[in-house]
Amino acid sequence: MTENETASPVVLSRGQNVPLPSEVTGLRVAITWDQQDADVEVDASALLLGTDGRVRSDDDLVFYNQPASPDGTVQYLGQSATDTGAQAGLAIDLEGMADDVDRVAVTASLSSGTFGASSGLRLQVLDGAGVPLFLYDLGELGGEAAVVLGEVYRRDAGWKVRAVGRGWESGLAGLAESFGVTVDSEDDAHDEQTADDPVGGDASAEEAADVGQVAEDVPVDAPAVEEPGAEDLVDVQEIESPVPDQPLAVVIEMPTPRSTPVASAPTPATPRPAPARGVRTRKRAAPAVTRPALKLAGDESWQPARLFSISGVGNAEEQEKRATSALLSTMMGVRAFGRGITARLGAPAGTVETYLEVGFPRGETTVFPDGLLRVARGNRVWTCLLETKTGSGQLRRDQVENYLDVARQQGFDAVVTLSNEISPGVGEHPVVVDRRKLAKVALFHLSWAEVLHEAHMVLGHRGVDDPLQAWVLAEFVRYLEHPRSGAAGFDDMGAAWVPVRDAAAAGTLRASDRKVPGVVDSWTRLIRHLGLRLSAELGVAVTHVLPRKLATDPAARTRAGVEALAETGCLSATLKVPGAVGPLTVVADLRTTQVRVSTRVAAPQEGSSSRRIAWLLRQLKDAPDDLLIEVAFAGSRETTCEQLRDVREKAAALVGSGSEVAAFMLTWTQPMGAKRSGLRGAFVPSVTGSVEGFYGRVVQPLRPWVAPAPQLPDDVAPRVDVDDVAGEERADEVG
Repeated sequence: MTENETASPVVLSRGQNVPLPSEVTGLRVAITWDQQDADVEVDASALLLGTDGRVRSDDDLVFYNQPASPDGTVQYLGQSATDTGAQAGLAIDLEGMADDVDRVAVTASLSSGTFGASSGLRLQVLDGAGVPLFLYDLGELGGEAAVVLGEVYRRDAGWKVRAVGRGWESGLAGLAESFGVTVDSEDDAHDEQTADDPVGGDASAEEAADVGQVAEDVPVDAPAVEEPGAEDLVDVQEIESPVPDQPLAVVIEMPTPRSTPVASAPTPATPRPAPARGVRTRKRAAPAVTRPALKLAGDESWQPARLFSISGVGNAEEQEKRATSALLSTMMGVRAFGRGITARLGAPAGTVETYLEVGFPRGETTVFPDGLLRVARGNRVWTCLLETKTGSGQLRRDQVENYLDVARQQGFDAVVTLSNEISPGVGEHPVVVDRRKLAKVALFHLSWAEVLHEAHMVLGHRGVDDPLQAWVLAEFVRYLEHPRSGAAGFDDMGAAWVPVRDAAAAGTLRASDRKVPGVVDSWTRLIRHLGLRLSAELGVAVTHVLPRKLATDPAARTRAGVEALAETGCLSATLKVPGAVGPLTVVADLRTTQVRVSTRVAAPQEGSSSRRIAWLLRQLKDAPDDLLIEVAFAGSRETTCEQLRDVREKAAALVGSGSEVAAFMLTWTQPMGAKRSGLRGAFVPSVTGSVEGFYGRVVQPLRPWVAPAPQLPDDVAPRVDVDDVAGEERADEVG
C-alpha cells in the first residue's frame, strides 16, 4: 500500500474485472513489491493494444527506454520507495486515448532473475487524485521474468479493469514480441515460449491476444476458481463504484529514476517512427547495492526498517527538518558523497561532521539555522551554516542576511542555502543580499536537484567502495525521489509564462515587457537542470555553453535572452556533452509551438560526396525517420535538406550540384508543451524529452570521422632485414 491511500480498494482475484467509475478519466497505476527476501528491482511497462490484441506499432510499448506513448496518454513514471519496499508507476489518460486503442495491458518485468526471488507483487489502480480503486495481489510466483498483471479495456461506453496474472519466462523481450512488438535483434536472447504453467509459462502470440477477450460475466465476489488458460478468463458483473463521489484531480506525478529519462517525456501529436531494428528492451546495468542481510526475523511478516522513512511527514516544517537530517547524516556517513557536496562549497578535503539546528545568539534572540557543517583538515577547520527549504518554500532575504551576520560574528567561513530553486548560473544566488555582508563570509546555493545529481554520480559512476556506505546512499536517493520528501526538480516556468507565451505567439511581445526577464531566467534554470540530468545519466559534466561576456554577466545574459525572444519568439541554448560528436542546440519556438534540437557533424575529408553521405547514414540506422539532414558544401552557400526517411530510399537527393560535402546539420522537431507546469502537455517535459530523445537516438551512436595515418610511398618506405635486426640484438646482448 502506498502512503497516500485514504480508502480501502476493492480486492480482485485473477480473472475478475470491474467497471471504472464513470467520472474517472485518468488513472495512476502502481506496481508494488516487498524487498525483504531479495533486493530486486521491478520495472513497469504498458502496451497499447488494438482489437486484435496486438500493438499498432513498436511505439505502443511504454517502458523505461520509451517513457511515453506517441500521443502522451500513457506515461512511464519510474520508481520510488515505499516503507515496505518499492513501487513503479504508470499514468493513463483514458479521456485522451485514441479510438483504435482497445485496451492497455499493464506489465511488470525484471532485468535479471525471476519473480520467485521477490514477494508481495501487487497491482494497485488509483484514480487521478491518488484514491485507491482496486488491488490485485499476485501471490507467490516462480520462474517468470515478466508478468501481465492486468489491463484497462473498453466496454460499451466505459472502461473496465481486469486482473490477469500471466507470466513469461523470457522477460520483457519475449512478452513484448508476443503482442507484436519488434525487439532489437541485438538484445539478449530470450527463452523459447511455453504455456504449461497457467501463471508461469510463456504465452504464445495467440494466447496473448486472448488475454483480454471478454466472456460471460460472473459476480465480483465469486470465489477464486482454479485458474484456466488465458482463453478461458471470464468477466465479472458490473459493480457499484467504490468511490462514486470522489472528485477527479490531475494524475499524480511520480519521480523518474536515474537510469531512464523520466518523468520528463515529450507529448508529441504525431507518432514517432519505429527504430529500424525494433525496440531495445535491454536495460543498462546499475551498480549493485546490497543492504545488510536480515536473518534473525521471528516471522515472515516482520518488515525491515527503512533508513529514511517517509511515514509521518506532515507539515512543511516536518518535511524540511527530515530532509535536512537525512542529507546531513548521509554526508557524514558516506565519505565520497560528503566530499562531493563540500567540494562545491570550497571546503578542504577532510573529515566531515554535521549538526542539526545549532542555536546562536542574535541580539536579544537566538537563531537556529537548519544545520551546520564542519570539515577538518590538519589544523584548519572550515565551518558553514545551512538554511534549507523543501517543497514550495522560498528563501527570504532577511533570513539569509541574519545567518550571514551570525557566520561573521562566529568566524565561520560560509552560509549555504538549499531549496528547490535552481540558480540560473554557477555561482549565482537566487536571493539578492547586501554585498557588504559578503566581505568575510561566502554565500552558496544548492538545489535539491544538484544534491540528487551528486548522489547519482557517486553511486552510478564514481562508485562507493564500502558496500554499507553504498546502501546508505541508495536509501537516501530513494528518500529524495519520493514525492513527499519535498525535494523536487525544475518543473514550473513561473507565473509570467502564459502571458509571455501568448504574446510571442501573437507577435505582440516586446523587449520592454517586464514579464519577459522572468521567463528568460526560468529558461536558463531549465537548461541548467537539463544539464544536471544528462550529467547524472552519462557520467560526464554536461555544460551550458555561453559566450564569455554572457557567462560572467547575468544581467547581460538576461538582456540578450529578452531581446532574442522578443525578436524571434524563440528561447535557445547550447549544451556541450564531452565526447559527443558535436554540441546540442535546443530551440523552443513559441510562435510555431515546436522544440527543435540539432547538432552539426563534420563530414569526412576524403571520398566522394556519395561516400560521405553513406558514412553518415550507416550511423543513423536507428534514428527517427523525420530527422532532417541538411548538407553544407565547401566553398558554396548551397545546401540540400531532406528527411531521413527519404534519404534512406534515395541518398542522391543530398548530393547537390557536385560541390564537396563539408558538414551535416541534423535537426529533430517535436511539439512543444504549452502548460507552465505539470506532466502532460507541459513545456518543461516537452523540452527535456526532446533533448534526451535526440541525444539517445541520434547523437549517442555517432562517431566523428578520423583520418587514416599518412602513408609513405612504397619506394620510400625503409626496408628492414629481420635477420639483421636479430643479429644486432644478439650482439647487444653479448656486449
